[in-house]
Amino acid sequence: MHSISYERARDVAHAIELGSTPGSKFIGGGTNLLDLYKSGVERPVRLIDVSRIALNGIERLPDGGVRIGAMASNTQAANHPLVRTPYRVLSEAILNGASAQLRNMATVGGNLLQRTRCYYFTDPAFKQCNKREPGSGCAALDGFNRIHAILGASDACIATNPSDMAVALVALDAGVRLAGPEGERTLPVAEFHRLPGDEPQFDSVIRQGELIMAIDLPPSAFAARSHYLKVRDRASYAFALVSVAVALDLQDGAVRDLRLVLGGVAHKPWRALEAEDVLRGQALGEEVIKRAAAAAVAGAQPRQHNAFKVELAQRAIVRALHSAGGIA
Repeated sequence: MHSISYERARDVAHAIELGSTPGSKFIGGGTNLLDLYKSGVERPVRLIDVSRIALNGIERLPDGGVRIGAMASNTQAANHPLVRTPYRVLSEAILNGASAQLRNMATVGGNLLQRTRCYYFTDPAFKQCNKREPGSGCAALDGFNRIHAILGASDACIATNPSDMAVALVALDAGVRLAGPEGERTLPVAEFHRLPGDEPQFDSVIRQGELIMAIDLPPSAFAARSHYLKVRDRASYAFALVSVAVALDLQDGAVRDLRLVLGGVAHKPWRALEAEDVLRGQALGEEVIKRAAAAAVAGAQPRQHNAFKVELAQRAIVRALHSAGGIA
């Protein structure tokens, strides 16, 4: 074991000051970080406890949207009246994300910062992992890659993002508020995570010392008619093989606007823009739904063991659209 220090942040400014030191990590619920620390994947030199900072409120914004504090638990966010019905897809995604015990402990901010569950990353016995040791290679490329990416991957990494919540947030055009040594900034959740490229060690664009303050949900014309579908190996406490977040704005049976986002298929929540283009302005019928599903995976590059995800994603998209659109 290596030496590690622990400090409790008094407030946001104190947390940012402590977190600016290289090797420092913020810890809220700790449901992912502590597992990675115990296995030797994460090796922080300082843990900064931010769980006592008052960032757990959920409130209505002046524009009619909703702000969810980063320290709100997943359970609190999923069951809050400002979220559960108005932003149904988000509540469904969180409730499908983990067991009740984990949801009670895990925070909204921490959910966004989850690291991949690629077994070559989470087990240091495997020496080839560019995400853990840049330049070492990617064992998943020619290894057992059943759970890995079919979209947006690179020769450096084919890992997937594990968050259910993030998929729904992208479908809702949500923003993430950050505070750090250089001040505050807000960016779309869709731009928070990154594709692996040749630097897969960076999961997101968050900077050293930056703290997630809140998630902002804008008022949405299509949030109420939405659905999150998760396909997994078992019904309880399993990560998505494929997931779909759909949010529809229908007028007279036609799709005026929509968001269609996939999980379990890429290094970040994957917005299926080509599928959206197929559906936008069309009556929501069986033929156009199938065309949209095919368009969503047209650029897929499956590996040896995960080619099934291409058809699985299409079937999941069809089913999710049926549910969100109220099609029998």
